[in-house]
Amino acid sequence: MKLTDPMLLRVEKPGRYVGGEVNAVIKEKNLTRFGFCFPDTYEMGMSHLGLQMLYFFMNRRPDVWCERVFMPWVDTLDVMREEGVPLYALESGDAVRDLDILGFTLQYEMTFTNILVMLELGGMAVRSADRLESDPLICAGGPCATNPEPLADFIDFFYIGDGEATLDIVLDAYAAHKKNGGTKRDFLRHISIIDGVYVPAFYDVTYGADGTIADFVPNTAGVPARVKRAFLPKLDFFPDRFLVPLIEAVHNRVALELARGCMRGCRFCQAGYIYRPLRERGVDELVAQAQTLLSATGHEEISLLSLSACDHSAFGTLVDALLAVTEPERVSISLPSTRLDAAFLSAIEKTQRVRKSSITVAPEAGSQRMRDVINKNLTQDEILDGCEQAYRGGFHKIKLYFMAGLPFEDAADVAAIGTLAEQVVERYYTLPYEQRKKPVAVSVSTACFVPKPFTPFQWAAQSPPETFEAQQREVKANIKRKQISYRYHDAKTAFIEGALARGDRRIGAVIEAAYRAGAKFDGWSEHYKHDTWLDAFDTAGVDVNFYTTRPRNADEIFPWDFIDLGIRKSFLLDEWKRAQEAKLSPNCRDSCAACGLENKCHNEIAPVVSTQPKQDVKSTFGFFGDERDLIRP
Repeated sequence: MKLTDPMLLRVEKPGRYVGGEVNAVIKEKNLTRFGFCFPDTYEMGMSHLGLQMLYFFMNRRPDVWCERVFMPWVDTLDVMREEGVPLYALESGDAVRDLDILGFTLQYEMTFTNILVMLELGGMAVRSADRLESDPLICAGGPCATNPEPLADFIDFFYIGDGEATLDIVLDAYAAHKKNGGTKRDFLRHISIIDGVYVPAFYDVTYGADGTIADFVPNTAGVPARVKRAFLPKLDFFPDRFLVPLIEAVHNRVALELARGCMRGCRFCQAGYIYRPLRERGVDELVAQAQTLLSATGHEEISLLSLSACDHSAFGTLVDALLAVTEPERVSISLPSTRLDAAFLSAIEKTQRVRKSSITVAPEAGSQRMRDVINKNLTQDEILDGCEQAYRGGFHKIKLYFMAGLPFEDAADVAAIGTLAEQVVERYYTLPYEQRKKPVAVSVSTACFVPKPFTPFQWAAQSPPETFEAQQREVKANIKRKQISYRYHDAKTAFIEGALARGDRRIGAVIEAAYRAGAKFDGWSEHYKHDTWLDAFDTAGVDVNFYTTRPRNADEIFPWDFIDLGIRKSFLLDEWKRAQEAKLSPNCRDSCAACGLENKCHNEIAPVVSTQPKQDVKSTFGFFGDERDLIRP
């Protein structure tokens, strides 16, 4: 049963719940049915490249039908509960409980309660152990799955790594299971040896007297002691069409994935480590994808997506080739925030010929010392000179992104955020009068730093909300010019995010308590209730500060240490120590740091990121650690 027309008239945006989009896939129902579940609104999910890619990746198979499932907005939740309408898949309108597998994408920790709401609305128990044999299997993947433990009680299996790498093997195994019969546990045991698959029920965790993890061991014969990430050496799949949203989404555009991974090594950036090593798509391939997708969607904008777009080895050539396709059709090209180097400034000037917008720059820290601590490899002069060049190129709006609460930060570093913003404005007034045709506008945004797994800062203590709020007041006080606007993220939300990000299995009870107290859409400021979360920690008997403000010892066992992503934990620890001394580390193209993935970089992927002999790296950096502490790419 779907929402009927009279029901849809009672909700804010009916287009979220009807399906039937251009390029939606409709198949027969006697296939393996997979529900791709995005635990946030339709507009957010339809803007997510991962959904578009995996939707068409699975639907390319004749034996699989992948459908979409989104979290209903609060008004629709009320209607569905009142009318007895279960959560359903958009393509078929069938209740999700009729599907074979439901796969949740974990993009942000503050969507975790939404997952439990969706399971409940689907007519299923939230805990794996309480669900029926006839219920769908529940899996989860995405960046937050690199620490799966907070959701271990709710998810049957996690998929960790590149979706295109071994997902077909999992689907093949399910097709055989469906044909031959057997229990869910039989199926989970069968797939538990596949790279990327983690079944929480097959492992036990014990804790020491101090509350930290003492041991993590399999409780089922034949499962691996460590879970190896699914890795794709070559990016060889991209959809030939995108779903076109029925209503305005966050991003209505063609998104091109230029590369996966990053060579920069910023110490705060989880994506920069979990997607290592850098893998690029070729120029001809990207241009062909752009042409195909523009024809299939009618979009008027292309976004070039990458953790650092300008680091693509043929970036200038790519931009020129794309412009040859887009300019005649008046299609604009947008670039993500990146470094203000010559390549970016040249590209941004060219791409704005169709539609001029603002430039986004992410210095991350206000002072040079802090940029060295986080290994940003970006100087004050480079930032200011780059902004000046942007002004000379006709841009008068610049967005600056910073983080507050970084490790080893002091009051002077926080004050430097406002000072740098002021200096960016001042550079505008060094231009000749005739080049200052429009008033300059600089937008400053500060995020609250949250330490994440598999980064050098996973050992760091997180600042409490009071510290973040004091820093936000300090930044605001240091901004004097009326040309500068200032926005900041909610400190209390970041505090709970930090607990979920580095939590262990005990956090599951907290998530469930928050959900049962009404928590949902916690990433939306109008729905986040801090007291509800603090009460949930009390109800579960869990100390929130144990997971947030507590610094970690160098030898502590982390909840995610059983996952093998390829990166040595000793490498991350060495980077943590270098951060304490504000020492820079080179990027991967300049010098291989021997993070643990050097064999993949030198032998498995193309193009090669670095060709420096490994023996030189060992003598220079001394980063080779104990082989038992491999973590991941």
